[in-house]
Amino acid sequence: MDYETLLIESDKRNLITREKPLQANDGRIKGRRIAIRKDMNTVQKACVLAEELGHHETSSGNILDQTSTANRKQEYKARIWAYREMISPDDLFSAFQYGCRNRYEIAEYIGVTEEFLEDALNYFKTQYPDGYSSGLNQYLIRFIPNLQVLALFD
Repeated sequence: MDYETLLIESDKRNLITREKPLQANDGRIKGRRIAIRKDMNTVQKACVLAEELGHHETSSGNILDQTSTANRKQEYKARIWAYREMISPDDLFSAFQYGCRNRYEIAEYIGVTEEFLEDALNYFKTQYPDGYSSGLNQYLIRFIPNLQVLALFD
């Protein structure tokens, strides 16, 4: 999902999203207002906005103090929400079909940063330890030990 689409999603949730000259964070949500650091590119902004929308959907209260276990758990839930919103295993297969063969190309194809992709792949490893296969068994994606996309033919 690109930045413009996420801005529309933010608006549908009655959130006010603005780009600001943030110093300490790339993004921040407080109440119904989301601030996104304005000196990033649109791919970076999309990843940050997805996470901030994840906070809106999954978090409550002030979780800035990351020494708290409860706050870290809320942070992780918001990131998981963002990973699921921005990347699906089907997107990885589409990238493979398109000709992407490394993480840089996959991230560019999907429209996320390499760091965001890497974090999402680490999450997928926990969700699909035996791999992910399409509903029609057309392909198999393995996340362990490394990302592998295999087209399955009859």
